[in-house]
Amino acid sequence: MTTVAQSWVEGANESHGFGLNHLPFGALEHKGAVRLCVRIGGLALDLQQLATQRLLPDFCDAELCAPTLNRFLAMGPVVWAEFREHLTALLHVSAKSNVQKKIREALVPLDKATLRLPLEVGGYTDFYASLHHARRVGELFRPDQPLLPNYKHIPIAYNGRASSVVVSGTPVRRPWGQRKPAHEGEPPTFAPTAALDYELELALVIGRANALGERIAIEQAEEAIFGVTLLNDWSARDVQAWEYQPLGPFLGKSFATSISPWITPWAALDPFRVPVAARETSDPRPLDYLWSDKNQQRGALDINVSASLSTERSRAATLPPMPLGAANTRDLYWTPAQMIAHHASNGCNLRPGDLLATGTISGPQREQAGCLLEVTRNGQQPLTLANDEQRAWLMDGDEVTLSARCERDALPSIVLGDCTGYIAPA
Repeated sequence: MTTVAQSWVEGANESHGFGLNHLPFGALEHKGAVRLCVRIGGLALDLQQLATQRLLPDFCDAELCAPTLNRFLAMGPVVWAEFREHLTALLHVSAKSNVQKKIREALVPLDKATLRLPLEVGGYTDFYASLHHARRVGELFRPDQPLLPNYKHIPIAYNGRASSVVVSGTPVRRPWGQRKPAHEGEPPTFAPTAALDYELELALVIGRANALGERIAIEQAEEAIFGVTLLNDWSARDVQAWEYQPLGPFLGKSFATSISPWITPWAALDPFRVPVAARETSDPRPLDYLWSDKNQQRGALDINVSASLSTERSRAATLPPMPLGAANTRDLYWTPAQMIAHHASNGCNLRPGDLLATGTISGPQREQAGCLLEVTRNGQQPLTLANDEQRAWLMDGDEVTLSARCERDALPSIVLGDCTGYIAPA
């Protein structure tokens, strides 16, 4: 049976998913400044305060006293691993009592902390890695050809807007946009979107960079990943429908993208690595630059992801959030390594702090859909909620929460930090 490492920190060993095996990174506003932190249980460990106590290793103390993780990310996987080992030792039950006393002074209760964006996001790419999502969306708009011929050969993606990436809890203002005319020959209209949607996604946080013109081999692709975080790529579907041809999404997506305040280290997910889902026998084998036997054997992640909704009415009645859909990252058609290898296959340079999102994560069943576009069939079949309200699209006052959990027998679970957004009026 696997031995579970125990921490001396009060409450850290409970089954909340933020134990010693996790240690996600974030940033909090504390003592008048934004500081990097690591979560343990219901507490945030202020890394700058740890440096004041001379408990950070010399090789990365300056980088971890910055307001964002970017400089630490650039140091690469060897340093990440050494710091993780160092931090685990500090928080382990075997740590000396004088060390514990110093660390206690750096622990901040989360209910007294204001969490901030832990990254300076320089680039944001949104993939389309869920076959089930792509197929169902294709059936809505191209029933004669749901999947385009390139889908099973190439990880499809587009470049999103990094400047509008916001931390969980930031209100999302309903965007204005140009919408398709109701009748042929009429001009389009400019109004607040009437088809606001969420997208349940996982984002890879890039740490190790590649130089411009340098490719990343799939065998080395995971060395670029610092960690993962939940991501909600909010979408104005009516704006998107009018603008996306011929070049793709633009203003229907760029008004806001929410991410969790916590970044789960890639190393923490090692026990939850699984083989890639079997493809249909008629599917083509990926080209050589997208193929690795090792990646096929354990290149996928086993993470249960879900979305829930609370409305103004449900909150007034003190009802819990209502489920919208749940899926698992196992079902993605393309792996993280394949997405990175493809992204850099033309020599595009990835940089520390870049986000590469999976796109909407959906499972094979309709109740496993990761967005309202699928659930309501483009608004034509509204969803009836547990309190008998209906939703074709999100309304003002709605709050969507994305959650994720990794579970395996004999191992402590890992819970990714929630990603929440409240819809504010236009």
